[in-house]
Amino acid sequence: MRRLRMGQVGGGPGSFIGRIHRMAAGLDGEIELVCGAFSSDPEKSKIAGASLNLDPQRIYASYVEMIETEKELPADRRMDFVSIVTPNHVHYAPTQMALVNGFHVVVEKPLTVSLAEAKSLKTTVEKTGRVLAVTHTYSGYPLVKEARAIVSRGKIGAIRKVYVEYPQGWLSTALEKSGQKQASWRTDPARSGAGGAIGDIGTHAAHLTEYITGLKITAINALINTFVKDRRLDDDSSMLVKFDNGASGVLFATQVAAGEENNLSIRVYGELGGLEWRQEEPNTLVLKWLDRPKEILRAGWDYLSEAAKSNTRTPAGHPEGYVEAFANVYLAFSRAVRDHELGKRIDPQKYDFPSVEEGVRGMAFIDAVIKSAHSTQKWTPIA
Repeated sequence: MRRLRMGQVGGGPGSFIGRIHRMAAGLDGEIELVCGAFSSDPEKSKIAGASLNLDPQRIYASYVEMIETEKELPADRRMDFVSIVTPNHVHYAPTQMALVNGFHVVVEKPLTVSLAEAKSLKTTVEKTGRVLAVTHTYSGYPLVKEARAIVSRGKIGAIRKVYVEYPQGWLSTALEKSGQKQASWRTDPARSGAGGAIGDIGTHAAHLTEYITGLKITAINALINTFVKDRRLDDDSSMLVKFDNGASGVLFATQVAAGEENNLSIRVYGELGGLEWRQEEPNTLVLKWLDRPKEILRAGWDYLSEAAKSNTRTPAGHPEGYVEAFANVYLAFSRAVRDHELGKRIDPQKYDFPSVEEGVRGMAFIDAVIKSAHSTQKWTPIA
């Protein structure tokens, strides 16, 4: 099989997430980077492309130029898909343009800056039949997939309670005022959208919850805060959530928990037992039971589900982490793209990657949290 050809929008000098996407896409030898529009500054785009040893003719000054030019190349040369790793406000336009011009898309979360834009992209995906993946990375971890398999098989019984939390501490001070690139755009409503911590990490927590449990959040009772003076978006949130099976949950996402790094964790409790997973210790899943001692499952062992084993690359005891989780999203996406080219109907659930559906759910989550936080009503439904 030939490698799929990837173009990238964003990911130029100073970009953290662009480099992660490139590493993840290339990890399994399925994908090669062939072109890019790496910055809104054409000179920076040239510098980035040159550092990646790309053909100078395929280093573009803008995503518009890239898509228009690549579309006219012969089928055996043009890119197959676009990886979009820009700030949130530059997700919608290149995604929309790529889809209508026949390219598949991988796009960073949140999908867009508004629910209306997200729904528009969903319509475009349905109309064009192209494959779109949203990088809710944490669903790519093998033991997150194991947790999902355990719940879906009914091993811990009907879900009653979920606790999910994502504390970070990196925005405990006004870092954006120092000119730090990542802080600057994430705290700017024009570039980030209406949600700060909610959009950046709260959507990850919400997606992880729905992914593992198979349930949908139906309503939210939220409190949001902005603790750092003069910051324009929320940096802290706490909420009660209701699920479609009657279960309840607690979700919080904060970027002002001083001393925390990326301590995403989830606990799920059913009628028969519970499970616990932490992103900072991703190779371990703890199972807890009513009538026997707890179990500790580890990545890489044959006793795990096929879903977990097929997303593990190394033997037990060899840690896999963030980049590999990203790579699992790209690998699942690439399989769908290959099948699409064979004329097969693509159901993202079959391939197990976050699709436009999850992207719309993420934007609906942000929308509901903000509405709830500014409402005197106890509960706000998710649209």
